[in-house]
Amino acid sequence: MAKKKSSASTKTTAKVAKKAKAAQKVERKEKKKQGKSKEEAEESEEDLESILDKLQRDWEEAHKVTEEVADGPPSRRANATFVPCPSGNYLWSIGGEFFSEDNKAHFYNDVYRYSPEKDEWRRYISPTCPGPRSAHAAVASPAGGGKIWVFGGEFSSLHQTTFHHYRDLWCFDITTHQWERIDTGIIPTARSGHRMAMWKHYIVLFGGFYDPGITTRYLNDLWLFDTQEYRWKQIEQRGDEKWPSPRSGFSFLPTVEGILLHGGYCKEYVKGKRPIGVMLQDTWFLRHPAVADAPPKKKDKDALPLTMKWERRKKIGYAPGLRSGCTMALWANKGMGLLFGGVTDEDTSEEGLESVFWNDLYGYQIEGNGRWISLTLKRPKKPGGKRKKVVKPVQRNEREDGEYGEDEDLPMNAKSPEGKTEAALANAEDDDDPDDPNKTIPLTRYNAMLAVLRNTLYIYGGIYERGSREYTLDDFYALALDKMDRYISLKENNLVLPADGEDVSSSDSQDSSDDEDSSGDEEKDNDNEGEDEKRNPDLEETPIEDQERTEDEKNALRSQAKAFMGVAKDTTRSTEDMLSTPLPGETLAMFYARSREYWAGKAHSSSDNRGKLLRRDAFAMAQDKYEEYKPILREVEQILAEAGLDEEEMRRSAAMAATGDANTGQSRNRR
Repeated sequence: MAKKKSSASTKTTAKVAKKAKAAQKVERKEKKKQGKSKEEAEESEEDLESILDKLQRDWEEAHKVTEEVADGPPSRRANATFVPCPSGNYLWSIGGEFFSEDNKAHFYNDVYRYSPEKDEWRRYISPTCPGPRSAHAAVASPAGGGKIWVFGGEFSSLHQTTFHHYRDLWCFDITTHQWERIDTGIIPTARSGHRMAMWKHYIVLFGGFYDPGITTRYLNDLWLFDTQEYRWKQIEQRGDEKWPSPRSGFSFLPTVEGILLHGGYCKEYVKGKRPIGVMLQDTWFLRHPAVADAPPKKKDKDALPLTMKWERRKKIGYAPGLRSGCTMALWANKGMGLLFGGVTDEDTSEEGLESVFWNDLYGYQIEGNGRWISLTLKRPKKPGGKRKKVVKPVQRNEREDGEYGEDEDLPMNAKSPEGKTEAALANAEDDDDPDDPNKTIPLTRYNAMLAVLRNTLYIYGGIYERGSREYTLDDFYALALDKMDRYISLKENNLVLPADGEDVSSSDSQDSSDDEDSSGDEEKDNDNEGEDEKRNPDLEETPIEDQERTEDEKNALRSQAKAFMGVAKDTTRSTEDMLSTPLPGETLAMFYARSREYWAGKAHSSSDNRGKLLRRDAFAMAQDKYEEYKPILREVEQILAEAGLDEEEMRRSAAMAATGDANTGQSRNRR
């Protein structure tokens, strides 16, 4: 009995031990499994961190911004944007274009910042940024530490044979100096020369042009971009509602009550005639509704912008004369728009345009019905506490009521009976006065870049013309608006410009004997032009030599003429080819006047003659070349006549082509 109990006890102990061993084994497996899972989890977490770290490094590399202190303002350029900083005392310049002396177009997409306190320019370069462009629009918003929004603009090939217009929207973060492209479904069409303004959290866009290189289409559509919802909406014209005409290059200034629009440029196209540039001087106000402060309904977010309305304003006060290419900036502290410079083009003859350039300054008081004033520099007080009296001109600018108040200042650009401006009269009196503030006024120009920070006006660059040549400026000025005492030159212009009255197209190598004989040669040139005119019958008549040609010869000549028309329009040809080939509509005298220096060089290399004899040889060579092309030129004139152009229009087109712009007769920068 005792043995049975001992055996049972032993079995029980063995079972317990076996269970305990099995439990330990299971526990070891669980621990091992848990340890492996923990190790795998740690490894997996390490892999995820490395992946995220690599992604962050790649993003930073792709968005790395290079910041450097520049030697001065941006390089020479035109049609860039110049924007006051919404969150600091800075100016921002973006993009632009430059046409080099060899007629090549260069476009930029760099960003510059100017600090007036340090008189310092900084340049920011980022891999992610808008493409190179000019004639784009930019506007600043204080939201999120400050942002600059850029839309549209244009780019062209090196020789401007092809053009591209942008329709992309970019946002530049002022705090991080990084760009972000904003992609939306609905977006305005591609364009350049448009303008934008901020109203609350909306970007308001108007007008511009689209030019693929053949014809220019001007726009007058109105768009709003919601910077909170990130979407565009077009505001449609309703019924017979008054609306500004299509235009580009106008002024567009924001206020609390609305946006001021002034001036601009467009082209008129008439079938069978060359396009004509039109300078605009009308003023409009895009008024925001009084209910603008009321929050829109949840399901009707677009209802508020639809109530915006255009109002045309009358011209009151001392308004600037008719011009284009003038620039306007907002002086927010005074609720005033400041207008500087510009160009006035006038048809003076069938051979071209006469352009007058400006450097005067005007103010437009935006409040109420608006009023123009002429802003002139204050002369320093002379000993005794009195300022020198200014001679007032007799002829005065027009104003809406046709009268002037006795206590009002007269504009500096008003003309005297002798045709001199008040500024010129004042300068004539003070030629020896070193303190004369008018001597500090910048050179005349158009398309200058303007901006106001606090109470200081800044002017950078612009375009200056002399003869058929354009000069892109890079000078930089400041004017204290609360003092109006003088312009401060922050950077001098580094270009060597021709002096007033100097003809940049004339040769500097003429000797005194050439000058003595020039009048006789001019008479001979005119006589030859008259003889050439007599030899050219009316376009409606058929020359005798044409009557003797067979039908096949006439067809062959017409083919040559059409091919020649295409070559004549090609501005990428060599200078020698362009100078040695007459243009459609060009008389012998016109051809020789355009290419005189070229033929003088040809004659000099093949003859020992000098002075009057050399110029006679040069004229004979030009005449031979003209006679060679005469049959083709006549055929081209016949083709143009069939298209609706008369002889005067052909001559005008030839004169425009000779100055490098056969399509419009004006610089492309007018736009």
